[in-house]
Amino acid sequence: MASNDTYTGQAVFEPGFDAKPHSYPAKPFDEEYDIEVKVTHCGICGSDLHTATSGWGPIKYPLVVGHEIIGHVVRVGSKVDPAKYAIGTRVGVGAQCGSCLDCKQCNRDREQLCSKMLWTYNSKTPEGYTTQGGYADYYRCNYNCLDCKQCNRDREQLCSKMLWTYNSKTPEGYTTQGGYADYYRCNYKFVVPIPEGLSSESAAPMMCAGVTTYAPLKEHGAGPGKKVAVLGIGGLGHLGIQWAVALGAEVTALSSSSKKETEAKQVLGAHHYVNYSDLAAVQAAKGSFDIILCTSYSDSTNWNMLLSMVATEGKFVLVGLPEKPISFAAFSVVPRQVSFVGSSIGSPAQIEEMLAFAVEKNVNSIVEVMPMSKAAEGMNRVHNGQARFRIVLKND
Repeated sequence: MASNDTYTGQAVFEPGFDAKPHSYPAKPFDEEYDIEVKVTHCGICGSDLHTATSGWGPIKYPLVVGHEIIGHVVRVGSKVDPAKYAIGTRVGVGAQCGSCLDCKQCNRDREQLCSKMLWTYNSKTPEGYTTQGGYADYYRCNYNCLDCKQCNRDREQLCSKMLWTYNSKTPEGYTTQGGYADYYRCNYKFVVPIPEGLSSESAAPMMCAGVTTYAPLKEHGAGPGKKVAVLGIGGLGHLGIQWAVALGAEVTALSSSSKKETEAKQVLGAHHYVNYSDLAAVQAAKGSFDIILCTSYSDSTNWNMLLSMVATEGKFVLVGLPEKPISFAAFSVVPRQVSFVGSSIGSPAQIEEMLAFAVEKNVNSIVEVMPMSKAAEGMNRVHNGQARFRIVLKND
């Protein structure tokens, strides 16, 4: 075990994916509310790649990324529920590690919308600490605003003081570091137990990719009688298809080629498949879908064409963050009252609900497992499109 003050992780030192071993100071342990987790697994997410390359803007290096963290509880604060978080309990941490917990968003289980939200890595805490991620041995974090509407409704992800698991600055000035590490430490509110019946390898991607696709489908009414299309059949999309099917919707997989049709139908359960590079197929699907969940895009994406497939008064839900601005014609949405909406991760309550649903409906992530020490190789494979849906790092 690392000392109370030092963790070891796989950090990037400059824009790119050349992650190397790095020791860094852990944030101070909150003796009342923190949980310390010994990391066993951490998924590689596209967000890790965007952040590591400064694709979403400059970051402070070195940085440990990783926000699909699975591990076991090794230390708890005095005010943490000992029954729910007993030493040795298998738990997960997603993309968020802090919020105010007392705003409109937090009070309705939407902590990810809190204005004080902290990311799991690369967030600056109020004390000035930069959070580091899950490519490491341990993790800890503890900042919450405790005073907004979002935190009070279990929507901590909407809190204005929301902290990301990595690359967020806490009020104390600490920049959060992520889960490519040996340990992770954070406020108990953002740690969720992993249910029996779900492997750690399968659970890891669900901490981000899973809830990022599950939450908006539930929020926007995917279910019996609804036609749902999932655009992109990758790390997010393969889970999005499974969720939509399990929720009872009629599901179409959308992709830019036909090469994934068999897998989308036979493995993931999609009822239909549309290759949107085929203009005739797009024309046939025009106005068809109550919900399009968009998990994939490129600089050349034709947003107007995609929006044409949304039904009147339907919703186009974007769950990714393109590095460049996007644009579409007002006529693509206004005449048919189509809603173009975004969705950001999910709250701890939504994650717990999703995990229980995954066990009930036998939804699983499709992953390849690699040693944590090969984080750089894994990141490059994901970047080059060589992963079969998701890569999960496992501590050696």
